[in-house]
Amino acid sequence: MNTTKTKERRYDIDWIRVIVFDVLIVYHVGMFFVDWGWHIKNNEIVDWIKIPMSFINQWRIPILFVVSGMGTRFALSHRSRPTYMKERFTRLFIPLLFGMLIIVPPQVYFERLTQGLPYNSLIAFYPHYFEGIYPEGNFSWHHLWFLPYLLIMSLVATPIFIALRREGNTIISNLKNLLSQYPSALYLAIIPLLLIEVLLHDSFPISHALLGDWYALILYINLFILGYILICCASTFWTAVLQIRYWTLIIGIISYFLMRNVPMESVFEDMIKVINMWSCILTIFGFSARYLNKESSLVKYRNRAVYPFYILHQTITVICGYYLINSPMHYSWKMLIMTTVTFLGSWMIYEFLILRISFLQPLFGVKRG
Repeated sequence: MNTTKTKERRYDIDWIRVIVFDVLIVYHVGMFFVDWGWHIKNNEIVDWIKIPMSFINQWRIPILFVVSGMGTRFALSHRSRPTYMKERFTRLFIPLLFGMLIIVPPQVYFERLTQGLPYNSLIAFYPHYFEGIYPEGNFSWHHLWFLPYLLIMSLVATPIFIALRREGNTIISNLKNLLSQYPSALYLAIIPLLLIEVLLHDSFPISHALLGDWYALILYINLFILGYILICCASTFWTAVLQIRYWTLIIGIISYFLMRNVPMESVFEDMIKVINMWSCILTIFGFSARYLNKESSLVKYRNRAVYPFYILHQTITVICGYYLINSPMHYSWKMLIMTTVTFLGSWMIYEFLILRISFLQPLFGVKRG
C-alpha cells in the first residue's frame, strides 16, 4: 500500500536542482580555462580558477543524484510502477538519443578542428561522427552521461523504492525515530560512502563510459537511494537538517581546509573527502529548507527548463569558446561572454523553440503542455 496518493512538492528541492545545474553550466565554462581534461582549451590557462572549481567538484554531482532520488519519491507517490517506468524512459532515453545524434556532434566537430583535422563543415564531419567511440573515435554522449546513469539506476532501484514507500516500513520508521532524537545521525550515511571511496576509487577512476565505471555507478546509486530514503522521512529529515545546518557548514569548511592544506594518508584522506562532500550536501539542504521552500512562478519556470538547459548548454559553450580561443582579450571577458552566451542561448532556444513547438518537448525531457 502506498503511503500517499497525493502529489507532493518541495520548492526548496526544485531550487536546489535549478541552482546546481546553473553551477554546472558555470563549471563547464571554467573547464575552458584550466588544464584539467576537457574538449577545447583557451590559449591562456588560469590556475586560480581551480580553487573554487575543486570545492564545487566535491558535491555538485553527488547532490544531483540525492535530489534525483528525492524527486523519485515524489513521482512514485502518485504514479503506479508501470507509469513511472514509462515516464523515466520518455524523459531520459529519448533526450539521450536525440542529444547523441544532434546536440553532441558539434562539440566533437569543434574539438577536432582545434586538433587540426581538416573538416570543411559540420555537415562534412557528421558521417565521421559515427566512426569509433570517443575519445579515440568520435561517437559519444559527452555531458549527457547523467541520463543513462540515472535511467539504469531508476530501473534497478525501483523495486527497493516500492518496498520503502509502503506504509509503516520498518526501516523508515526506525530512521525517523533515530533522527528525531539525534539529528546528527544523518552522518551515518558516510559509512557506505566511505567504504565505496576506500574500496573502489583508486581501482576504477571515473570515466562516465558506463561499462567498467564501477566506482561512479555504485557511489551514485547509493546517493540516489539515500535521497529517496531521506525524503521518505518527511518532516523528520527537514527538521534534522535545519537543526544542524550551522554545524554541517562548519564541518564542511574545516574538512575542505584539511583537504587542501594538510598532508594525509590515503584512508584519512578518503574519510575527510567523504565528510566534506556530505557536510556540503546537508548544509545546502538545511539552508534551502530555511530560505527557499516557497512557491514562486520563477522556480516553476526554471525547474521545467532544467533539462533543456542541461542538454543544450555544453554545445553552446564549446562553440562560443572555439571562436574565443585565440582572441587577445583578457580571460575575464572571455568568461563573461561564454557564461552570458551559454545562458542566453539556452534560454532563447527553450523559450522561443522548445516551448512553442510541441514535438520538440519530449526530445528535451519536457512534458508537453
